[in-house]
Amino acid sequence: MRPSPADAAIDAKTVPLHRLAHARAGDKGDRLNLALFAYSPEHYETLLRHVTEERVLALFAHRGASRVRRYPMPGLGGMNLVIDDVLQGGVNGALNLDGHGKTLSFLLLGMTVTVEDAEPQR
Repeated sequence: MRPSPADAAIDAKTVPLHRLAHARAGDKGDRLNLALFAYSPEHYETLLRHVTEERVLALFAHRGASRVRRYPMPGLGGMNLVIDDVLQGGVNGALNLDGHGKTLSFLLLGMTVTVEDAEPQR
């Protein structure tokens, strides 16, 4: 079995989010739903601190996103992000090749976050 990216040593204070978490995406019309989960419970606070509505909105601004709502899920070590107007019309209305939001979780996972010295690092 392959180790998760969280099992690898984090050798820098600023790391891409995919080193600490994984994501799933879904879409309805022009709204994207991203569920983000920490690989390890000790990184949940890092997600809350750095994956804010403002940062996610800025990350998706080039796609026309107008609003982000974040719903923390502490019992699952994750959060749900709902992003409005990001799919350029959605599956039936977009002129782009793929109007689905499935691949946009990788854009989120490329965001960098700062891992604090006091946090346990695996």
